[in-house]
Amino acid sequence: MNAIGQMQFYVAVVLGVAALAVEVWAFADALRRRPDAFVAADKRTKGFWLAVTGVALAVGFVFLFQVGSMLGLLGVVAAGVYLADVRPALDRVMGKGQGGRQGPYGPW
Repeated sequence: MNAIGQMQFYVAVVLGVAALAVEVWAFADALRRRPDAFVAADKRTKGFWLAVTGVALAVGFVFLFQVGSMLGLLGVVAAGVYLADVRPALDRVMGKGQGGRQGPYGPW
């Protein structure tokens, strides 16, 4: 294997591990939240998001070293949707996230 091939392999490993870390984070966060908070935030149910993030985690584990795979990308996107959309809504419902992140026109 030449130097460029080795570098591509290492970059793929780093990206795969980073994607897996995001998926673990999303699943662990969904696991520790109260079931009623999901319904109160109007974000489906806890079981639904545990299934979505759990499948994303399983797919991320299976496709750890295949960064360019479509299923691996879908797993990262599913975890990203949870972390970017559902998690902040749950924080608002549970009264978190309103502390020091205040801008001149509200939270940011």
